[in-house]
Amino acid sequence: MPGANDALLRRHGMQVTAQRLAVLRAVSERPHSTADDIGNVVRGEIGSISRQAVYDVLAALTDKGLLRRIQPAGSPARYEDRVGDNHHHLICRTCSRMLDVDCAVGDTPCLTAAGDAGYEVDEAEVIYWGRCPDCIATASAPISSNNHR
Repeated sequence: MPGANDALLRRHGMQVTAQRLAVLRAVSERPHSTADDIGNVVRGEIGSISRQAVYDVLAALTDKGLLRRIQPAGSPARYEDRVGDNHHHLICRTCSRMLDVDCAVGDTPCLTAAGDAGYEVDEAEVIYWGRCPDCIATASAPISSNNHR
């Protein structure tokens, strides 16, 4: 019985394949994953798929607007299926965990271009960097007495 992802692919004029369905599921279940992580999940689900095939499927799904590709500085590209809204991301500098952050509201001077050079700006891509609560807690945890000599 066809599922929601089958219909989604067809609506966007794409052929339904086991590889595309598996990649969509992997990204949906593990947003912000890298292509290699997605490939590992897909291989666990459907068996053999080449690394190049994973990249090709991700590119095709991104080109059709079904996935969003995020390229943080110093990090491999990551993929998510939250598309169609202008949300941002929060990344831990220590463990690289990435979370979605809704668009800022109210006084947001950094989200308004100082000079738009005639562009019609319709989206801002913002990445907030910092440390997640787990990494902060780990860094501030006392060192065990077993580690002292």
